[in-house]
Amino acid sequence: MTSDPRPEAEVAAELMKAMTRLRARLRTESAPSDMRWSWSQLTTLGRIVEEGPVTASELAQAEHVRRQSMAETLASLRAGGLIASSRDPGDGRKTLIHATPEGRALFGMIPVARATWLGAAIDAHLRPDERETLLKAAAIMNRIADSGR
Repeated sequence: MTSDPRPEAEVAAELMKAMTRLRARLRTESAPSDMRWSWSQLTTLGRIVEEGPVTASELAQAEHVRRQSMAETLASLRAGGLIASSRDPGDGRKTLIHATPEGRALFGMIPVARATWLGAAIDAHLRPDERETLLKAAAIMNRIADSGR
């Protein structure tokens, strides 16, 4: 059994730094450069698209923000034509928020834009052996993510 020359804490710190930087870059590459939507608006839209009709209170709780902050986010999305509201058929006191076709289309293009950028970056900057290393690293990262405490 060989010992790793780097302590686990150093490996963890470097991995987290690299993942944070890549995630930030993927956020930047999520959509056309003229897009006016903030990351919080896009994540809220994504939750609406993926979870279906939902109340503003449920969204605020899920996104860990104040209801006033969520109201501002929803107002922007509504003004942009990405969401609409309707009365809850089971409880007329509640308003349900759902994505419009435009909102679904915008949310659908985000993974495509990310994959396109990442594929081009891999193609332009990595040698074949580095691509294999990256595939192995992805498998290891998935194994870590799937492990229990």
